[in-house]
Amino acid sequence: MDDYLKIRAMAAPWWAGVEFLLMQGKSYGVEVIMKTRAPDEEACRVDPTFRLEMAEAQLLMDDLWNAGLRPTEGHGSAGALAAVKYHLEDMRALVFKEAKK
Repeated sequence: MDDYLKIRAMAAPWWAGVEFLLMQGKSYGVEVIMKTRAPDEEACRVDPTFRLEMAEAQLLMDDLWNAGLRPTEGHGSAGALAAVKYHLEDMRALVFKEAKK
């Protein structure tokens, strides 16, 4: 029996958002209920709402990517590729400047 929590995501362009489905074994999530902490609980540790194994987190990331979401501020592979591109341009400028002397 598969007891790992899975979160699947799918683009929902009909309302400009993303829809999520939580599943665990033969069960599925119906709703998330928010709880307000009492004033005497302010310093208490709060447990995470849920945890994902790395493989399940990767599946969620892949679903979000397929839904059209990308990292903000150019982080991730796209940002790293841009940094390499600019580094290569700098290196070419230095090499060809030295070669002309």
